Amino acid sequence: MSFFDNYDLKQLNNLELLAKQVVEGFIIGMHKSPFHGFSVEFAEHRLYNPGESTKNIDWKVYGRTDKMFVKKYEEETNLRCQLVIDTSSSMYFPEFEAGKQLNKLQFSALASASLMNLLRKQRDAFGLSLFEEKIKTHTKAKSSTTHYRLLLSYLDKLIEDRSLDKKTSATAALHEIADNIHKRSMVIIFSDMFDNQTKEDDLFSALQHLKHNKHEVILFHVIDKSKELEFDYKNRPYLFIDMETGEKIKLQSDQVREQYQNKVKSYQEKLKMKCLQYKVDYFEADIQKGFYPILQSYMVKRNKMN
Repeated sequence: MSFFDNYDLKQLNNLELLAKQVVEGFIIGMHKSPFHGFSVEFAEHRLYNPGESTKNIDWKVYGRTDKMFVKKYEEETNLRCQLVIDTSSSMYFPEFEAGKQLNKLQFSALASASLMNLLRKQRDAFGLSLFEEKIKTHTKAKSSTTHYRLLLSYLDKLIEDRSLDKKTSATAALHEIADNIHKRSMVIIFSDMFDNQTKEDDLFSALQHLKHNKHEVILFHVIDKSKELEFDYKNRPYLFIDMETGEKIKLQSDQVREQYQNKVKSYQEKLKMKCLQYKVDYFEADIQKGFYPILQSYMVKRNKMN
């Protein structure tokens, strides 16, 4: 059973509803898990500290969890979060199957909408940056409902845009984003990181730039693991097309599988090491594994910052 079987992906045009379903499913899962003491009411609550006033205890939550949580108020949460999405053509892989399969771009858009839903519940501010060779959209972080709907409209347009041959320049875009975020923020990046790999060091320096500006950075390395890392194709002729340049090559998968796997694995390991060196939180975001690992990784980071 695919993770996506839990959702009606034909409703992808109703991003707000789908994001709400993802978050509600995640919260229910947290309640059922053995780790439900881990800020299960993370959205608007914190654990009760013995000795403080009991007037703000949420007794409904106590009835469900047998743990005491105190309602949080606006002044207690002031996180600013910038969601950054790579919208270049390589993110359109794999080919979209209506109602069955998301591509990397749609996955990133829905994951971002779900994170915005969580951030709203926490009364935190959030902004959105979309980039290809250049930044196409960049908003400041706000927490209003009007702002939330505006960002959802940007994501809706992104999902509807099927144009290809859009090249990546993550390096330039990330440097520009670092320059444009003036207040210390959590920066969450969704990208397959398929930039010009002959300039890897330049790309890594852009991640370092974000950290130099004191931002907390999470990189979700968005991939279809079975196809893009493991090269899981049957041994028959395929026509492979570069989604950014249109270049085509015909070959049998077994001819290149081992060499391809080694090259991609080497790049991924280097990326992980650089993230570790720069104190960037790296997470492999396999689109086949769904959204809960994304939300859980964010929550772990969020709780560490409290």
